[in-house]
Amino acid sequence: MSYKVVVDSCGELSSSMKESGHFMTASLSIEVAGHHIVDDETFDQADFLRRVKESPECPRSSCPSPERYMELYCGEEEHVYAVTLSAELSGSYNSAELGRKLYLEEYGGKDIYVFNSRSASVGETLIALKIAECEEGGMSFSETVRTVEDYIEGQNTYFVLETLDTLRKNGRLTGLKAVVATALNIKPVMGATAEGMICQLGQARGVKKALAKMCDTVIGNLKGSKERILAISHCNCRERAEQVKHMLETKAEFKDIIVLDTAGISSMYASDGGIIVVV
Repeated sequence: MSYKVVVDSCGELSSSMKESGHFMTASLSIEVAGHHIVDDETFDQADFLRRVKESPECPRSSCPSPERYMELYCGEEEHVYAVTLSAELSGSYNSAELGRKLYLEEYGGKDIYVFNSRSASVGETLIALKIAECEEGGMSFSETVRTVEDYIEGQNTYFVLETLDTLRKNGRLTGLKAVVATALNIKPVMGATAEGMICQLGQARGVKKALAKMCDTVIGNLKGSKERILAISHCNCRERAEQVKHMLETKAEFKDIIVLDTAGISSMYASDGGIIVVV
């Protein structure tokens, strides 16, 4: 059975995913200092980070329209899946779901399902890969949906950022106490709740210690590592990501490990130097 996976652009696609022909990106857009940026293959991370650094204003994002999702659902594929960043953090899920309803009302004829990742960045990447694994394994549409929803339930997201300013100014830390003492170089270890909201898991003085604490937290929560893919994304800090990879792979054996640089939306929220881990 033919299938397609539409991933909003907060989720990074590896080169092999892009080449497979099964994955498409629904691009969000970013406004920074009056400059409009589409989060697609033209995204220039270095230029974006420079603009953010020079701008007194916080960058803002906007999600794809329902009509854009509707367009992406078109094609010969009989099974279509969409994966969006957490519905608690963006309107992308609602937009994708409305696009699904509009498509079925107008055209019908295919199965479409929208997954709320309850995560972001490489969390979406792993979900998209799980969908492909199910489809390639011969599962039916309904079996794939059930299996992937169960997978999402067991997925954990962690991150350490140099700054939480963009998340805070864009209202993504609602209900979370401001614990960061910049003068003391305190870095929080953050994560996602089961509902897809951001939570604090711990803190440490300095990024190096915070990353080590994050890795300890990952290992402490990890079950069945040999059957799981470890995904790490980084914003302009490959060496830091490799250090995190090394810390984790010396403590647990994984089915596979992928390391990707953040695309536009993830770069906006992770900021220069941010690390995201999902397993």
